[in-house]
Amino acid sequence: MNAFDQYEVWFVTGAQLLYGGDAVIAVDAHSNEIVKGLNESRNLPVKIVYKGTVNSAKEVTAAFKAANNEEKCIGIITWMHTFSPAKMWIHGLQELRKPLLHFHTQFNKEIPWNTMDMDFMNLNQSAHGDREFGHMVTRMRKNRKVVVGHWQDAEAQAKIATWMRVSAAWADAQDMLIIRFGDQMNNVAVTDGDKVSAEQVLGYHVDYYPIADLVAEQDKVTDADIAGLVTKYEKEYEFAPNCKEGGKDRNQVIEAAREEIALRRFLKGKGAKAFTTNFDDLKGLDQLPGLACQRLMAEGYGFGAEGDWKTAALFRTMWFMGQGLPKGCSFLEDYTLNFDGKKSAILQAHMLEVCPLISESKPKMEVHPLGIGGKNDPARLVFTSKQGEGVAATIVDLGNRFRLIVNKVDCIKSKPLPKLPVASALWIPRPSFETGAAAWILAGGTHHTSFSYDLTVEYLEDYAEMAGIEIMVIDENTTISDFKKELRMNEIYYLLNKALC
Repeated sequence: MNAFDQYEVWFVTGAQLLYGGDAVIAVDAHSNEIVKGLNESRNLPVKIVYKGTVNSAKEVTAAFKAANNEEKCIGIITWMHTFSPAKMWIHGLQELRKPLLHFHTQFNKEIPWNTMDMDFMNLNQSAHGDREFGHMVTRMRKNRKVVVGHWQDAEAQAKIATWMRVSAAWADAQDMLIIRFGDQMNNVAVTDGDKVSAEQVLGYHVDYYPIADLVAEQDKVTDADIAGLVTKYEKEYEFAPNCKEGGKDRNQVIEAAREEIALRRFLKGKGAKAFTTNFDDLKGLDQLPGLACQRLMAEGYGFGAEGDWKTAALFRTMWFMGQGLPKGCSFLEDYTLNFDGKKSAILQAHMLEVCPLISESKPKMEVHPLGIGGKNDPARLVFTSKQGEGVAATIVDLGNRFRLIVNKVDCIKSKPLPKLPVASALWIPRPSFETGAAAWILAGGTHHTSFSYDLTVEYLEDYAEMAGIEIMVIDENTTISDFKKELRMNEIYYLLNKALC
């Protein structure tokens, strides 16, 4: 089943009645064929529904109001087949609250040089009409994505597909409940932020629950429930000798399963899509619920350690965008540095909570002491990550705005960590360790990130556009000099924007 089958994107074509009824019929026929072709291409994750040709302000406004009220609709694609006077779009654009993609295409791929007459040219005026429409959207300061290319081209379809995945994740975020067990770690600034502003701007809601509520749920878990889950563990993972039946730490695996069952039931019961934990608030639990966090992330629950609700939300959103893609994503933390000239890299890990979706091989169930949290030895999945290109992202609260920071990174082969039995990744930030790390710090980036092998910078640019938040990208073209200039210019922009508002 397609993970995005519950959604649809509406396709609205702009025209006018100047050229007569026959022209409108032709526009409608061409639009239907384009939508049919896009859906049959199998390159798009979300079904497109053609909602007709609009020829007046009333028709535009009615279409956009209907889109706002249809839960299945996650966005609108507009295309101007012919010249569509932009004033007729004003009231509809004022109403529209769904993501917008402006598709600059035309029905015919090439100009019919030998047969084109004035009637053909009047009808096929996308080069004209799309600029008229684009002017009005720009004048109204309306965020949107513009895709240019013929509707049959795979490259144009890929850009639409990216926007669709992001639109679906944006829709998912608008009712995202994030549960925090405990507060953020003592005196840590970057993991906290303005939750009221986050709900206004990003859509999600953060609620606190005492760990005692999770413990109460844990007390309801039966031995049969646990046995069933442990059997599943044994099928999915390699087991260290001390974790196997009869091993000295077998009971720790059992207690980890108990915590996982309780946590999953609690989140489902509350309708939550993300959660955070805090190793200072574990009263009533046998161990830090690292294994539960690892497995729940793989199912799509957002997670942030030490109360980091912003990273928990971003992980859920990035996981949602990447559904069905092969390489995986995870919550990660900058742990320690490896200075090695041009191969200098950052070890990414955490105490326990790294998602097994990024593992390069079958994860191993292990139990070891953990010198933090004051609890019994926790079970965890141990592995190293795949190698390859990915993106690391974080959202920070700067007081007057949210900033999304994105860094392209290259995960490289890691060495064994016999004394540090945790899941880990080793990456070199682009354009280099020195420049990438410096730019991240200058942008105010966190030590926690949401990481994905499958997503590209384009996904996160589309997300920032939909949310209306700042984005800073660190990639192979970044220089510290230009990056500082962009930071300064952005600061001026947002200060002036606030003053004008």
